[in-house]
Amino acid sequence: MIALVDYGSGNLRSVWKALRYVGAEVQVVRRPEELAAARAAVLPGVGAFDDCMQALQRQELLEALRQFIAGGRPFLGICVGYQALFERSEEFNSCAAGLGLFRGRVVRFREQPGLKIPQIGWNQIEILRPDCPLYRGIPSGCHVYFVHSFFPRPESEEIVATRTVYGEPFASSIWAGNVFATQFHPEKSQRVGLRLLRNFVDLAEAA
Repeated sequence: MIALVDYGSGNLRSVWKALRYVGAEVQVVRRPEELAAARAAVLPGVGAFDDCMQALQRQELLEALRQFIAGGRPFLGICVGYQALFERSEEFNSCAAGLGLFRGRVVRFREQPGLKIPQIGWNQIEILRPDCPLYRGIPSGCHVYFVHSFFPRPESEEIVATRTVYGEPFASSIWAGNVFATQFHPEKSQRVGLRLLRNFVDLAEAA
């Protein structure tokens, strides 16, 4: 079973449908104890960083997610669920702390002539870690779907799995052990996104 974490503002429906489409058994979870039986977990996200962190705190899921990840089971963060893995965000003068699993902060795209913020639509990913199991069978240079104004800036380049350019290069996904996270939305990225989610399901089944 893959746990799909519901904190009240995630893009649950489309992620749930995409995971089911690629063959996963999915359970929406809202309480820490519901993570116990999961072989893997997905933290989706839309909206603001602070709203996400505060909702997870209210539901007592912050520490539960830290313990889940520390236990070695596969974890996938999507969009704000990716940003939540870092220490802090600059969004709206954010005061909420992130999960702090990785050093770095979440920053906004710099204003540039002709650059529309947020980035909405298709863009390419350059795969920097071809050994990352999430990208098995996915070619570098393929297009995926983004909707965001902010992105994480990891302090360690070693965890960066893909890079994308939108006015400036940024880490569009990361990989560290059992932790995977994407700034783009696999559930909206058609064939490529479904292959990525299938790869994640394979990891869950092997866990």
